[in-house]
Amino acid sequence: MLVSIVIPCYNSQATIGKVVDMVSGEFEKNPGYTCEFVLVNDHSRDGTFGVIRRLAQERENVKGVDLLRNFGQHNALMAALSYAQGDYILGMDDDMQTHPSQIFKLIDKMAEGFDIVYGVYPRRKNSVLKNFSSKLNEVSSRILLGRPKEILSSNFWVITRAVCEEVVKYTSYNPYIDGIFYRITHNIGNVPVEHFKRESGTSNYTLRKLMGLWLAYWNYSVIPLRISSVLGMFSALGGFLAAVVVVVKKMISPDIPAGWASTICVMVFFFGLVLMVLGIIGEYLGKMLLTLNHTPQYIVRETVNITDMEKR
Repeated sequence: MLVSIVIPCYNSQATIGKVVDMVSGEFEKNPGYTCEFVLVNDHSRDGTFGVIRRLAQERENVKGVDLLRNFGQHNALMAALSYAQGDYILGMDDDMQTHPSQIFKLIDKMAEGFDIVYGVYPRRKNSVLKNFSSKLNEVSSRILLGRPKEILSSNFWVITRAVCEEVVKYTSYNPYIDGIFYRITHNIGNVPVEHFKRESGTSNYTLRKLMGLWLAYWNYSVIPLRISSVLGMFSALGGFLAAVVVVVKKMISPDIPAGWASTICVMVFFFGLVLMVLGIIGEYLGKMLLTLNHTPQYIVRETVNITDMEKR
């Protein structure tokens, strides 16, 4: 069985060679499987693609893809999936946090008949910000994307070829891999894996990038629009009830002075609510506009060890 190892690479010249060597060592211990690597350089600022090119020259099973600019981790994954040829496709990171020694825990779990298996971490070795964002994503994906409650997700996963074939049909400029997975199947399994420390460097996810990743959920859900509708309904009802209370009080006690401060507070609250709803609608309209303008999901500058017939 052929397993495609898809890895988005960014500033990983110090680690990607070690990842390839260690993964290859794990497959040598399991003769029933072979592997190929699809390494996508997401416009790194160091010599990452030079290392990928060297690896491709040394190993026939290493495919290299160089993107024209930085598109982001999930776009790079979409590029990698479009070149993967395996019966299983396994996604992992380039920094050794998703450790090669844990790969066959996921692959063995697939034998139980799952379409997707996530490796989940009983203990995470991330920064406080990254752990908080992971928890936020966990809650948000359950509400917005319909993730099954008993399933946890991570950036360490394996999928069947059938799932991969469906994933690459999505051409949105702003993909979110897990959101696409949940749309395709709920036949998902979890397996505990050890979370290792990053070999070198720091996380490339800034607060702005984490927020952008969270907003990508909105490509796969209309729940924010429904929430804004409910908020608008309740605010209108609240305003109506407040008006009734004011009228009744004025009729009972005509000498009550009109409150300028309270009026301003109410106006600020409701105008803020209106702006929030308009912002949500604007986010959707902006995404629609960018999609209609055919904003590219990714652009390939160069490939190594890849023929034209290998891209779907």
